[in-house]
Amino acid sequence: MNVWRWLSTPDPSPGYPPRKLARIAARFLLFLLFVTLVQSLIGATPLRPYAATWWGSALVVFLLYLPFGRFLSLDTPGAARRGFGRPAAPQVSVSAQRRKERNRYAGVRKGPPGGRGGRR
Repeated sequence: MNVWRWLSTPDPSPGYPPRKLARIAARFLLFLLFVTLVQSLIGATPLRPYAATWWGSALVVFLLYLPFGRFLSLDTPGAARRGFGRPAAPQVSVSAQRRKERNRYAGVRKGPPGGRGGRR
């Protein structure tokens, strides 16, 4: 199996078996590697005095967590309901569909019986 596919697809098994924990750990280590790489690149720029402080490091981690957030939370309980890469679709019940159809023409004047049309 492709390593990237293994990391980027959620595990459908319930709970936290060792395989799912290994995926979570691998994603976390990949994120830490990326943050370390970015902070070392920032260290080579004139921004080094700011990146060396605790708040500078926290800002870099936070700014990098924003795009990585969905990737890191793939195997959490809420992510399994949402799906990966697509917005949550609204669930419409059957009774709501019937009510919508029933109320579609509410308040509309109906024509006379017999289907001859309106007033003449």
